[in-house]
Amino acid sequence: MTTQNAIDPAAALAEIEQTFGFIPNLFRAYADYPPLLGANWAKVKAILLQGGLRREVKETIALLVSKDNACAYCIDAHAAALHMLGFSPQDVAAMEHTLGDTHFSSREQALIDFARRANREANRMAADLKRLSAQDIPMAEVIEALGVMELFAAFNRFADALGVVPDSFPSPQQ
Repeated sequence: MTTQNAIDPAAALAEIEQTFGFIPNLFRAYADYPPLLGANWAKVKAILLQGGLRREVKETIALLVSKDNACAYCIDAHAAALHMLGFSPQDVAAMEHTLGDTHFSSREQALIDFARRANREANRMAADLKRLSAQDIPMAEVIEALGVMELFAAFNRFADALGVVPDSFPSPQQ
């Protein structure tokens, strides 16, 4: 059965390669089912590559959610992305324990912490939402941070279930 909205996996992979400079193994795995490749690529563009939050904030959420979910593939991918965005290996290694440096504003730190906690305890977030509201953080930013968490929690499970092999990245400069 074909539909008018059929996804051309070759075109999607070409766009992914143009965007990232290579085709991540995660998207190669999705290519075996083109509708999911198309849906997830659209989500990456809408959530990770667009929006109001800085890319550094989103990559940090992706990294920390992936660490909490123990997804080696996504940990490697987002550590590499943060290195490409100018974070040192020491900065990335320290993120799991502290964000209290000059990379993030207190507002950004609150959103990162919120998204990470939502990944672990989504049904216990009422007090956290009140704290964000008290800090005058717009609901659109809260939803965007949760969207990043949601995207990468799903990617973590997919990559782990299929045993997606981490991509090869050059070692960051020390």
